[in-house]
Amino acid sequence: MTDDLVLRQDSASVATLTLNRPQQRNALSRAMIAALRAELARVASDASVKAVILAGAGPGFCSGHDLKEIQANPDPAFYAALFEECAALMLALQALPQPVIARVHGIATAAGCQLVATCDLAIASSAATFATPGVHIGLFCSTPMVALSRIVPRKRALEMLMLGEAINAETAAAFGLVNAVVAPDDLDSAVAGLTARLTAKSPLTLRIGKEAFYRQDEMTTTDAYAYTAAVMARNLATYDASEGINAFLAKRIPIWSGA
Repeated sequence: MTDDLVLRQDSASVATLTLNRPQQRNALSRAMIAALRAELARVASDASVKAVILAGAGPGFCSGHDLKEIQANPDPAFYAALFEECAALMLALQALPQPVIARVHGIATAAGCQLVATCDLAIASSAATFATPGVHIGLFCSTPMVALSRIVPRKRALEMLMLGEAINAETAAAFGLVNAVVAPDDLDSAVAGLTARLTAKSPLTLRIGKEAFYRQDEMTTTDAYAYTAAVMARNLATYDASEGINAFLAKRIPIWSGA
């Protein structure tokens, strides 16, 4: 029943994808990874979706990989496939045309912390906690490190990875792992407010910008300027850029193409 492992609800141009293994704190089994990748593929081709919320059912956001599943499959080939599939999931989130917001209400540990770091934006409840605790069980969080080290300053990333200790939501915000921290009762309204601000923007422009952001991030400064100059030139030639500039000069609300 892999379809039940990720629940989708669409409302006002926003798709909410909810990890649905609450008893296991939404541990990322291979089946759940496959289900989420499949849902992301459907969202990517759905022009009606302008933003995505990634959430978790039950008391936790995501506790990372399913250690019971790993222990039940002591096979190097299984391990390799698991981490390849997880990496493909993270890359799919990054490549998704729509912006993705992590709604973090409880624990986000190991690969769960990796999910938060991979999402474009993140809002956390003040009750949320974050950790890369693999070092406690003799398993360094090497794959979560990829996303974490690209979003959190080096010394802070190494602190989290080497000590494996949980940090609270306020510390996660100070580290740059999440954008904002709100009271638990305010989490849904804060996420809804952020998605409303995003969906008011041109979907085409956000798609162009998200792709460019991640591509230039891996380039040298010189190459990044050359690449983004070409991106801006192409962007400027779109209908939405022309409409946005005309609307700004005329002091009116722009009407986006919807592309």
